[in-house]
Amino acid sequence: MIHHFPLFISSTEIVFILFIVIMVFGADKIPDIAKGMGKGMRTLKNATNDIKGEIQRSAEKQGIDTNLTKDVSEEIDKVKSDIEDLTGSVRRKL
Repeated sequence: MIHHFPLFISSTEIVFILFIVIMVFGADKIPDIAKGMGKGMRTLKNATNDIKGEIQRSAEKQGIDTNLTKDVSEEIDKVKSDIEDLTGSVRRKL
């Protein structure tokens, strides 16, 4: 299923930004920049997961029921799935 998200910049603007990046940094530096950005995003994701884990461990240590959030997440996933099935059948009919 394809999700359409509103873009705030057009494809022409993206191409223009890429052109400026190439002009400023040079074509040979782009892979290094992309690699650095990938590492930074991976580090941010790992830090976020660590924080989530620490919060969950702390909640469990304090006796807070964390199964409630899991149950809510499962219900939300079920509803999302049902909506995607419904919209998929509607889109096929159009």
